[in-house]
Amino acid sequence: MPHCTKCGTVVTDNVGFCPSCGAPQAAGVAPAMAAAASTQSGLSENVAGLLCYLLLWVTGLIFFLADKRPFVRFHAAQSIVVFGGLMVIRIILMMLFVSSGLAGFSMGLGLLWLVSVVGFVLWILLMIKAYQGEKFRIPVAADLADQIFGKS
Repeated sequence: MPHCTKCGTVVTDNVGFCPSCGAPQAAGVAPAMAAAASTQSGLSENVAGLLCYLLLWVTGLIFFLADKRPFVRFHAAQSIVVFGGLMVIRIILMMLFVSSGLAGFSMGLGLLWLVSVVGFVLWILLMIKAYQGEKFRIPVAADLADQIFGKS
């Protein structure tokens, strides 16, 4: 399904102008060529979705600002919330347990290890699901991303 080259709104095939923003579209072009022309980054949606997770929240932020396609924006927003949240959790755990003595320090290392493993598993899972073209939603994070960044 083609999207507007300016605002990312879904447009019908062979439409002359975007119904949302009025930007001229590639009317009369074959649908495959129109879809290729509508990508802002030159990447297919599934590859752009995968790249949203590649460098955790950093690439999520880059793609959220650069790509207007709803699929890519969803994955970018979810990447920012999931991996930004995990980073905040790690920082809080380090601050809490570093100064709490040997027993607290070892428990803190265990919790940091657990958060790291969960983050690694989520990183791999989300990249695979995005590449497969799925809008795989992490229950709390996806809802929070929708609230913060708007529905994608």
